[in-house]
Amino acid sequence: MVPLIKPNQTVLFQGDSITDCARDHGDINSLGVGYAMMAASLFQSIYPEYGVKFINKGISGNRAIDLRSRWTADCIDLKPDWVSILIGINDTWRRYDSNEATSVEAYKEHYRHILERTKNELSANIVILEPFVLPNPADRIAWREDLDPKIQVARDLAREFNALYVPYDGLFASASTKAPSEFWAADGVHPSSAGHAMMAREWLRAVSAIC
Repeated sequence: MVPLIKPNQTVLFQGDSITDCARDHGDINSLGVGYAMMAASLFQSIYPEYGVKFINKGISGNRAIDLRSRWTADCIDLKPDWVSILIGINDTWRRYDSNEATSVEAYKEHYRHILERTKNELSANIVILEPFVLPNPADRIAWREDLDPKIQVARDLAREFNALYVPYDGLFASASTKAPSEFWAADGVHPSSAGHAMMAREWLRAVSAIC
């Protein structure tokens, strides 16, 4: 199998706490302990001769508007060849814990802005990762009303920008038929080690690094 990522390219992971996952923000080489680190490590173990560089710039708590505000420093200036984005759950979560709703229209506007900049200023390849929530604790079920339209936005933008797409919400739903949803994410949002490993595996499949 020949991966879509080519030798000596740079891959940037962007997003919120799921991507951040305890990375050292002062160390450009720190990838955290989640799916970004797992995907990068597995890729490098399979293709050590490629010399691919992986960077993680996820920041806990970020929403789409936060990515937009830091896109120059944390994406454009880094000149990545690949940009992988997971954003959206906090755009939903803040509605329920802080009464700070992000409309579907605002989410789409901010997301499209960063994708347009990525294409126009970098000509980078884009991987859009589907935001997700699992139905535990029980109050997460009500979040579907807010999150589902944002998931549709992510799908529409992936088609519009010819991006690779990883359907994590559906994948976690499928995985939850094999083990309880709390096995994959105890709070319905932040994956367990097994959840992160599944995310890493599916990310590698999307870039044709594994079967």
